[in-house]
Amino acid sequence: MKTCHQFDTVRAEYEREIGFMLAHSKRHEGRSAAKSSAKHAASTKQRMARALNSHVGRCPECG
Repeated sequence: MKTCHQFDTVRAEYEREIGFMLAHSKRHEGRSAAKSSAKHAASTKQRMARALNSHVGRCPECG
């Protein structure tokens, strides 16, 4: 699937944020902060999927 620059930018931002949360979760393994960060990472993945799906539906270059 060919995607536009904006799609790649949005995806990269979400993936960077998810990476930060997962790294925080690993650093603080066994603590409540790790569990919270892992949950936030999972919800961010869902938001990323929703945002990218919505973008593909609207963007003439991606769709």
